[in-house]
Amino acid sequence: MSHDAPGDDPAPLPTTEQTDDQDPEENTGNPDTEHVEDEAEATGEEPLSDLELAQREATENLERYVRLAAELDNVRKRGARELENARKYGQERLAQALLPVRDSLEAGVAAADKSDVEALLEGKRATLRLLDSALEQAGIAEFDPEGEPFDPTRHEAMTMQPSATAEPNTVLTVIQKGYSIHDRLLRPARVIVSAAPPADDED
Repeated sequence: MSHDAPGDDPAPLPTTEQTDDQDPEENTGNPDTEHVEDEAEATGEEPLSDLELAQREATENLERYVRLAAELDNVRKRGARELENARKYGQERLAQALLPVRDSLEAGVAAADKSDVEALLEGKRATLRLLDSALEQAGIAEFDPEGEPFDPTRHEAMTMQPSATAEPNTVLTVIQKGYSIHDRLLRPARVIVSAAPPADDED
């Protein structure tokens, strides 16, 4: 009959407490998944699938597009109104400047029978000064190219006239003055242009 040696205690069996002391990470799930599930449970909604997320994004993009389209349409309509107003009322400033000219002409006509020739002439000069001022306010300037070289971009030649004193292609006479508005030609000057005199016939 065998006996255990003194001091040799049998090896202790594993207990339930030791089993429960295992690494807690071995029994835990994905914390992100649990957070989404907890949030969904808290709001009473199921987590959105990829398809549902894509549908929501498409709906938001459509709403943004509709808003932008409405804003662009408003800009287009406002631009059309401003263009129409500019077309209809763009000459308002010039019209306001011309009204005193008409008033002066009307007064001159009314007083023509009561005035002498000199007074009537002075009235016409005053009216011309008013008209020149109105044109200047509108950016309209006259040019008189007499004696200048002929410029087909600013002058309209009505005829050629031989000249022994002027260089060929020089403006001899201005039949009608030209006008420009700012840097653009409004009306060319109508002119008579010099030509070389005919050569003497040789025997």
